[in-house]
Amino acid sequence: MHFELNEVTKKLPKHLHKFVVKQPYEEYTSQNQAVWRYVMRMNVDYLSKVAHKSYIPGLEKTGISTENIPKMEGMNRILKEIGWAAVSVDGFIPPNAFMEFQAYNVLVIASDMRTINHIEYTPAPDIIHEAAGHAPIIANPEYSEYLRRFGEIGSKAISSAKDYEMYEAIRLLSILKENPNSSEKEIIEAQEQVEWLQNNIGELSEMAMIRNLHWWTVEYGLIGTLENPKIYGAGLLSSIGESAWCMQDEVEKKPYSIDAATINFDITKPQPQLFVTPDFAYLSLVLDEFANTMALRKGGLNGIKKLIDSKGLGTIELTTGIQISGNFDKVIPFKNNKVAYFQTVGETALANRDKELIGHGISTHKNGFGSPIGKLKGINLPIEDMSPRDLKAYGIYEGEFMTLEFESGIILKGKAITGTRDLRGKILMITFDECTVTYKDEVLFQPDWGLYDMAVGKEVVSAYAGAADVASFLDTSKVSETKTHKITYSETAKKLYVLYDEVREMRETNSATEDKIEAIFHQLKKEYSEDWLLLLELYELALENNFAIKNKLLNTLQALKSNKSYTKLIENGLNLHLN
Repeated sequence: MHFELNEVTKKLPKHLHKFVVKQPYEEYTSQNQAVWRYVMRMNVDYLSKVAHKSYIPGLEKTGISTENIPKMEGMNRILKEIGWAAVSVDGFIPPNAFMEFQAYNVLVIASDMRTINHIEYTPAPDIIHEAAGHAPIIANPEYSEYLRRFGEIGSKAISSAKDYEMYEAIRLLSILKENPNSSEKEIIEAQEQVEWLQNNIGELSEMAMIRNLHWWTVEYGLIGTLENPKIYGAGLLSSIGESAWCMQDEVEKKPYSIDAATINFDITKPQPQLFVTPDFAYLSLVLDEFANTMALRKGGLNGIKKLIDSKGLGTIELTTGIQISGNFDKVIPFKNNKVAYFQTVGETALANRDKELIGHGISTHKNGFGSPIGKLKGINLPIEDMSPRDLKAYGIYEGEFMTLEFESGIILKGKAITGTRDLRGKILMITFDECTVTYKDEVLFQPDWGLYDMAVGKEVVSAYAGAADVASFLDTSKVSETKTHKITYSETAKKLYVLYDEVREMRETNSATEDKIEAIFHQLKKEYSEDWLLLLELYELALENNFAIKNKLLNTLQALKSNKSYTKLIENGLNLHLN
């Protein structure tokens, strides 16, 4: 295994394993560690005033220190006590997979670390965003259950064919923006592609809408009152810039509701409005309200149409509990959003209660599966509710050649050879030999195609993305071919990181001397005059030890503040040391 299995992660289905990567801990530079320390100390100082009350205790509960980038193994040892786990992934992963991890109580943590150029905000998911943003609030039981439930429902949301294209475009843009070696031309082209897709996405799919809800709650959510909201969204908790900015009056605060599902977001820009939930319980109410609009709960003709449009693997469930998983390509409608007949193409599997029916996997149904649904014409009692005596009375029993005419106009003629029932005795399927199925002038099945399995059920009660039994299908989902770029560091940068290492060691071993600080200070001034972060760390050590050089360091920092890119960052750092 390329990742640690524990009580939580061992429950993950195998098709999710491929998204997990080894945390590249040895690749984090000493400057990366300093960026973590700076951001986390700023956050703890500021967020203790404006974040939800769960945040500060949550950092402790989830084992996140302000001093060091967390190691996944260490986080897992602590997270398992609250029923969660963490795995390392490469940047953005597809929304369905992301949601599915969440459904299994697993937090996906993008393993990269933001560069100093994006210290206030990064367009790419990174370990500050995931570990310091998401993990602490999970320690709140009510929020933890909301996240799990969101994953469970979200992983069943049906995507459109354009959703994956959008995911790939956003992933590429975030990677290019975070890499200091990207060209301006590459970034502009990727930005234009994202904007074009956003403007031409068409009608929002279920997945697009549930991603919007996720964004306005889990990523950018506020909690409390409109007049005095607190922060709980990970995007805000992990961004020094946005956590302060979002509290200003220019950012409109709206009461959170299901309407947020139709409000799109742009990951590359600060958000113009944010939504405030009164409490975590209300998040679950809105999630449930949204789930009631999904094909997962509504089923019907529209549910199958959504699956056909998605061009992806999906499942429908009938009133009897039989589940059909495959690529749906045809539906014959009946009145009142009902279905007369459905058809899949290619490999299909049948299941009941999320377990594949023996003998009805993809090897049996490799060329698709079709079945009529509904009541028989002139008979008020649906087949599924017929007792053995009723079935015999209507001529439906083994060895008999029969004609079944459905209300919808579908006609089935064939010899029943067996029936499949569930544990409670409810009939799920009838298998016919010498079978012909027609609708008007169209032949839907003919005898020379083999045995015909008819699914029993009067209605489609559910339709959702993915398979009923995840073990039924070979894994066809793929990891993005666009990989996060490994940053190539120059020899000059590597020499700078050696200085960061020296300062870190002085702090951790309490071995700072005025001479050592002076030597590093002079080298910084000579070779790295723009590096404000290491200068701040030197100032911190000089201040703690009351070295005379503290005044020189402070003057140099004050002079560097004239560069507008650093003004706020240096001021924040100085305020932290002076308080």
